[in-house]
Formats: sequence, structure tokens, C-alpha cells
Amino acid sequence: MSLTSRFSKAECVLVLITMVWGVTFLLVQHALTSSGPMFFVGLRFAAAALIVSLFSIRSLRGITLFELKAGVFIGVSIMLGYGLQTIGLQTIPSSQSAFITALYVPFVPLLQWLVLGRRPGLMPSLGIILAFSGLMLLSGPSGASLDFSPGEIATLISAIAIAAEIILISAYAGKVDVRRVTVVQLSTASIMAFLMTIPTGETAPDFSWLLLASAIGLGAASAVIQVAMNWAQKSVSPTRATLIYAGEPVWAGIAGRLAGERLPGIALLGAVLIVAAVIVSELKTKAKAPDQVQDKQSNEACD
Repeated sequence: MSLTSRFSKAECVLVLITMVWGVTFLLVQHALTSSGPMFFVGLRFAAAALIVSLFSIRSLRGITLFELKAGVFIGVSIMLGYGLQTIGLQTIPSSQSAFITALYVPFVPLLQWLVLGRRPGLMPSLGIILAFSGLMLLSGPSGASLDFSPGEIATLISAIAIAAEIILISAYAGKVDVRRVTVVQLSTASIMAFLMTIPTGETAPDFSWLLLASAIGLGAASAVIQVAMNWAQKSVSPTRATLIYAGEPVWAGIAGRLAGERLPGIALLGAVLIVAAVIVSELKTKAKAPDQVQDKQSNEACD
């Protein structure tokens, strides 16, 4: 049996959007040369919300109070993840931010167990350990420290928010209309990002075609990513989805390498561990774990 045949269609979609996610990292860095981070995030999510809305006009008429609540909760968690991480980066180095943010990987199965009462199986748990180890290597030894400064605490809360987003999406995915809830969560994230320009002291940048084109392009990417996450996590467990999302810095590293950047050997080892984590989590034990049972119910395998 080939490796791709072990992945469901939903999992393949998550792999593809994680690739897009990683590639957009360089584009975001370029766009931030003409705008403050919070303003750009707000603009990007506003464009994403508008794009999804244009394809969901008829569907939006039937939106329910439950879908509004689900979208707001997910949107708040998205913005706390982006916003607090950005605030933390103002006082801590990027390597340390990467290390602390990587804590969302073990946080997902832990919160899933505590909140949903769903214990991850043996192989997914081993995958989580490998993925977290790989992310630590990618962040580098200089990032592996924690003094609980305000910036570190903000980044730690952002990691919890990212984990909460993944769990909330899985919790609501099968109970809501994907397009409607995506519009609400993107709109919520956009509004919160613009509001966060007040405490961060950002001012609106001057108009530039680069900023507009970046916001529209990355907004389209965000629209595809969020719709795909909401759809795919109907059948992919939070733990399994987390392992796939952990590959984002790997794809970002590949994009950076193509752009001329060089990755140190320890980072390459980290990338190998993350890929290994996804493969290990697919291995079956004699007793099927809860996560494996849920993943087995995914849509047909990829061709």
C-alpha cells in the first residue's frame, strides 16, 4: 500500500493547505515592510472574509445563532493566536517565539483530553512527541528558554489559543455550514486585529499597491485555508490535524531555501522528525485508539 493511500481526502487537503500556509510566510514578511503587523492582519482577514462572502451570498441568509457563536469563538481564538504572538515578538527573539508557539502541538491532545474527554492513542501520542521535538530543533537552541517575561507569557497564551482554535473547529465542524461559519470567524478575527492596533500603538499606513495586492493575495490564501480547515476537520481528529499543521515551518523552510536562504543541519533534522511524526501516527496498534477510530471514518482515500 502506498503512503498516499493511507491518507484520506480530508487529510490530503490539510497537507495542501499547510504547504500554502508555509509558502505564504515569506510573502507576509515582505508585506510587513509597508504596514504594521496588526493592521495588516486585520486587512488580510477582512479581504478573506469578503472573498468567502462573495461565494456564499445565498448561504449566508440562513445563518443561525449557533453558527454565529461558533464563528465568534473560533475567530477570537484565531486572533488571540496571531495577536499575542505578534505582541510577544516585540520583546522576545523570533527563535524563542517559535519554541514557545510550538507548545500548541502537545497542548492540543492535552486540552482534547481535559475538555472533550478524548484520550489520544499510543501512536498519535508518539507522533506528537516527535513533532514537538522537531519543532524545538527548528526553533534552535537559543529559543529553548523560558523566564516568564510579559512577552513570553503573551506568546504562551497564543499557543493555547492556537490549540483552542484547532479543537473548536473540530468540535463545531459537523454541526455548522462551513461557508457561513468561516465568514463569521474571519470577520471576527479582522475586527479584533484592527482593535488591537490601539494598545499596540499602530497607525494606519499610507496607501500602496503592494499593500493592497498583498492583502488580497494573502486574504485569498487565508480564505482557502480556513474553509479547508473547517471542512476537513469534520473527519480528521484534532491530534491528527495538529501533526499535519506542524509541517508548516518545514514548507516555510523549503520556500526559504528556494528563495536563497540556508537551513542549518539541526533544522533539517527537525524537519525530518516532523515528517516522521505524521508517518508514525498512521501506524496501527492492535487496539484502535479513539483518534484512530475517528480518522478511519474520514472520506475515501486519495487516489
